[in-house]
Amino acid sequence: MNNFTRDDVDKMDKVKLLNLRNSCTGYKSAILIVTKSLLNVVNVAVFSSVTHIGSNPPIIGFITRSLTVNRDTYNNLKENSFFTVNHITENISSYAHHTSARYNENISEFDKTNLEKEYKETIEIPFVKNSPLQLLCKYVNEYHIAENDTVLIIATIENLFFEKDLLHKDLCLQLDRTKVVTINGLDGYALPLLIDRYAYANQMYQLNH
Repeated sequence: MNNFTRDDVDKMDKVKLLNLRNSCTGYKSAILIVTKSLLNVVNVAVFSSVTHIGSNPPIIGFITRSLTVNRDTYNNLKENSFFTVNHITENISSYAHHTSARYNENISEFDKTNLEKEYKETIEIPFVKNSPLQLLCKYVNEYHIAENDTVLIIATIENLFFEKDLLHKDLCLQLDRTKVVTINGLDGYALPLLIDRYAYANQMYQLNH
């Protein structure tokens, strides 16, 4: 196998270094987070760090980069604690990636891409139309990560919307049924495929199999 030491990596060109370090930890979630400012400007941004934190209460987390520059998603969360999480599918992946471009805070990425808003009754924050799995979430806390000056956002899941075909009888949601994508590195989008689901692993299972 090939090998890079820490010294090798630290000497690399910045873009190559970012590509290597962002891809070496494996596939990540491909999510569009939608927020709204007090001036009713809707921001939509792609995130690859959204992850499950706990089931009871239902908590997710995601990382926002250093606040030394303006971060519309973070600013909007501080003004309006509700936001939506929208899974990205193959057919909207190119538009979703374009939301990573830097726009003025008064400009909505919905107006600069082919992504469309979808409003649901009684919910003021829009979702991304054609996303097969959508969450309404509420900001509850944040933790500063001193080592790289990023912020871990913690939120609860307040509502869950999904396409019927995703749901198993045991309530597992099978995302590959609607071509939900994952992110590889900084800019690679991939289609995962469910191989199998295995029984709960314990010592007895290991001994007998």
